[in-house]
Amino acid sequence: MDTSALEMGADPLHVIVGVGEIACAHEPEVLVTQALGSCIGLTLWDPRLCIGGMAHVMLPASPAGDFTGRRHRFADLAVPELVEEMLRLGAGRHRMIAKIAGGAAMFKGDSGMDTIGKRNATAVIEQLEKCGLTVRAADTGGSHARTIELHMNSGVLLVRSYTFGMREI
Repeated sequence: MDTSALEMGADPLHVIVGVGEIACAHEPEVLVTQALGSCIGLTLWDPRLCIGGMAHVMLPASPAGDFTGRRHRFADLAVPELVEEMLRLGAGRHRMIAKIAGGAAMFKGDSGMDTIGKRNATAVIEQLEKCGLTVRAADTGGSHARTIELHMNSGVLLVRSYTFGMREI
């Protein structure tokens, strides 16, 4: 365990998922991702095993050919890989509960960036369907950023925003 994080007062039960990352956790851990504007936070949870996964998806699709950077920032790569990681940990596909948050319209103008949040949400939903999963709960759209926490013991997804406070989905 990294003791420098503990010395700085970090909670060892909170697993932080950065932009373009995926992670899985077991009870009693909590998966957290911050600053979901147009990005989508996808969570998967298996109620029997109390394990879950999270992806912080930034863009709908990966570019053709080689690219640099985090591959999990793309919905078409992050979603199937997160599902596969959950299955490797013993989760049952038929038991996985998928929830999403984010996908806000954070940009204005005609550049195409004004719709990126909605396109991200659509891409994540389409990838989940290809994996045989459907979204059970969502908090998407609007024009506000969100922070989410997935609690392994209950499957509750807490969605926080300055605009609307805290909400459970």
